[in-house]
Amino acid sequence: MSALSNLTIVDMSRILAGPFATQNLADMGANVIKIEHPKGDDTRRWGPPFVERGDGTTDATYYFCVNRNKTNVLLDFTIESDRAQLIELIKTADVLIENYKVGGLKKYGLDYASIQQINPNIIYCSITGFGQSGPYKDRPGYDALIQAMGGLMSITGEADGAPQKVGVAVVDLMTALYATTAILAAVNHRHITGQGQHIDIALFDVQASMLANQASAYLMSGQIPMRQGSSHPSIAPYQPLRVKDGYIMLAIGNDAQFVQFCQSAGCAELASDERFTTNNARVAHRTELETLLSPHMMGKSIDEWVTLGEQYGFPCGPINTIDRVFNDAQLLSRDMVVTTEYGYRLVGNPMKFSATPIKEFQTPPSLRKHK
Repeated sequence: MSALSNLTIVDMSRILAGPFATQNLADMGANVIKIEHPKGDDTRRWGPPFVERGDGTTDATYYFCVNRNKTNVLLDFTIESDRAQLIELIKTADVLIENYKVGGLKKYGLDYASIQQINPNIIYCSITGFGQSGPYKDRPGYDALIQAMGGLMSITGEADGAPQKVGVAVVDLMTALYATTAILAAVNHRHITGQGQHIDIALFDVQASMLANQASAYLMSGQIPMRQGSSHPSIAPYQPLRVKDGYIMLAIGNDAQFVQFCQSAGCAELASDERFTTNNARVAHRTELETLLSPHMMGKSIDEWVTLGEQYGFPCGPINTIDRVFNDAQLLSRDMVVTTEYGYRLVGNPMKFSATPIKEFQTPPSLRKHK
C-alpha cells in the first residue's frame, strides 16, 4: 500500500511547478489524472534534447522530468462536451490543482467557487505568479522573472559581474514543494473537519520566503545583501577554492572544523591567528584568509582534499558536472537513478519511507494512445 493511494487528483497544471507537485503526490501513490490539451503539455516541445518513444511519438526530455506515475486525459475544456467530461472527473476528485491566470477559469465554470458547488469538499490549489490578490495579480509570472523581481538574481553572481539566475527553475521547484505541503495539510484538515478549501500559492511569495537568512539580514538589520559569488555572506571559508587540478567546495561551518582543516592543510598557525580564530573574525578578514590559504590549497589535488576532509572531519567535495553526479556511488546507492518500465532513466525520489517506500516509476503518458 502506498502512502496516498486513497487520493485522486485532477491535475490541470502545465509546465513545471504544478506538474512537479503532482508528480511528488503521484510518487507517493496518489491517482493523478493529468488533463492535457489535445496538442499536449507545452514541455513536450521544449527541447532539445528529444526522445522518440516506442509508439513513434517524440517528446522533449523536459516533459519526462515532472510527469511520471500519472495517467492523462486529452480534452479541450473550452469545448462544452470536453468540459462536461472534465467536470465528471472533478466531481469525485479529492484535489484539483491548476495554474491558469487569475480568473481565467471562471467563464468555464472551473473556478473554485463553481467547483465547490459540485464537489463541496474538494481541495483546490491555484498556482500563479503573484497570487489571487494584490496589485500584480493579473500579471503573468515565470520563474526567471520571479527570480529577478524577488531579489534572488541580485544576490547571485560575482560581486563585480552581472546579476545571474540560478541554473534550474528553482522558484518553480520550490513552489511545487510548498504546494505539495499545503495540499497534504489541507487533506489532513479535511480528515479532521470534513471541510475542503482553496489554496493560493504565488511564485513571488515563495521566492520571498526562499531568501531565508538573506531576508532576515535585511528585515532585522536594514543591511541590503549583495552578490558575493559563491562565498557565504556570514561564514568563512565557505566557498570554491582552486586546487592543483581544479576546484573544490570548502564548507567550514564552525571553529572546530576550521582547526581540523588548518591542521590537514599544513597551516595550523592560522587557526590560532586572532584574525581567524572565530567565524566572525574570519568573515571580517576573508580576503586575507583566502590569500594565505591559496598556496596550501594548490599543493593538493581534488581527490587528496576530499580524502583529507573525510579523515579530519571537515566538509569539502568536488564541483561535479551533471554526468559525474549521476554516476556517483552515493547517489546510485540511494536509488536516485531509476528506470521506468520502458527503459527510460529518470531521477529517483529523495523521500525514503520505511513503511510505504516509493517503488513505482511509470513512464510519463504519451499522446499516441488517445488517438
